Amino acid sequence: MNKMALIVVALAVMAPAWAAGQVSAERGKELFESTGLGSNHKSCASCHPKGNKLESAASYQQPRLEKIVNMCIQQMLAGTPLPPDSDDMASLISYLRSFAHR
Repeated sequence: MNKMALIVVALAVMAPAWAAGQVSAERGKELFESTGLGSNHKSCASCHPKGNKLESAASYQQPRLEKIVNMCIQQMLAGTPLPPDSDDMASLISYLRSFAHR
């Protein structure tokens, strides 16, 4: 099974938690903790448990934060970048912004 097929299967398994059209920090947290964004069994939380070291990233402008998110997905998780206008990206950004309020 190729990488894209594995991603599709992983997303299908998690579909109830990631219902389309629901942008929220809660959904962003699910994505942040999920290994489904990549192909190497890591999650964002693998490098940033409980949002460690992300407090200042929460204040970045939207385009910069989107680029950083996708860079991490591609390089650290060996995954496919998220479209900047997707619900998944909006949810992840929403969750990342919650780290500024600690």
